[in-house]
Amino acid sequence: MEKHLQPAGWIEVVSWFSLSMAFVCALAVLADVLLLGRRQHMWIMNLVYPVTALYWGPVALWFYFAHGRRTSQPALEKHGMPDSGRLLSWNVQSKAISHCGAGCTVGDIAAEWLVFATSLTLAGKALYADFALDFAFAWILGVVFQYFTIVPMRDIGRLKGIWAAIRADTLSIIAFQIGLFLGMWLYQEVIFSPGLPKTSATYWMMMQLSMVLGFFTAWPVNAWLVRVGWKEKM
Repeated sequence: MEKHLQPAGWIEVVSWFSLSMAFVCALAVLADVLLLGRRQHMWIMNLVYPVTALYWGPVALWFYFAHGRRTSQPALEKHGMPDSGRLLSWNVQSKAISHCGAGCTVGDIAAEWLVFATSLTLAGKALYADFALDFAFAWILGVVFQYFTIVPMRDIGRLKGIWAAIRADTLSIIAFQIGLFLGMWLYQEVIFSPGLPKTSATYWMMMQLSMVLGFFTAWPVNAWLVRVGWKEKM
């Protein structure tokens, strides 16, 4: 059984606030989509925006209301599809990374709790098991998320869609997970050595920060993927 460091009380308070804010932001996006009828033209984005809010919190909420609503069905019926050639590059990259990051986030959360529930270790450490399962789950879900973007936009068959999704998202997921794993290693092995328990709010706030780091390490890769046409401008 691995020993864990119990975080200080004030850090737990800050962490609960961070997690609560993120959860409220995710619910706000879901309410706007489901209750107020602003469903996205591309249905997978109905999941991407609230999942992104789980780690970006108010920043994701702002982005959704400022830019995400513009591609909802009611907005498109009223104003038409935005001209992709006029979108700012940071807007395009943010949507591309959020799409990849949403699959990674759902996969990472599921994998982390699976490792916790099974007391799984790799080379004697739960952290290494986290890395292995996080990547496997993130890759699978990331490709699934990408599949439901590429196929409708390109109007291609199932097999071509699967290959296009794998080609489009594998490098992006690797880049995202590099930042995430770096953050996880820092807070588990350096900042809070010998590691935080997964039952603490601090653990999950640090995961939020690690995912934000992953967002930025994925940025240059996604810029290249969009530029060469492997990923679509959204």
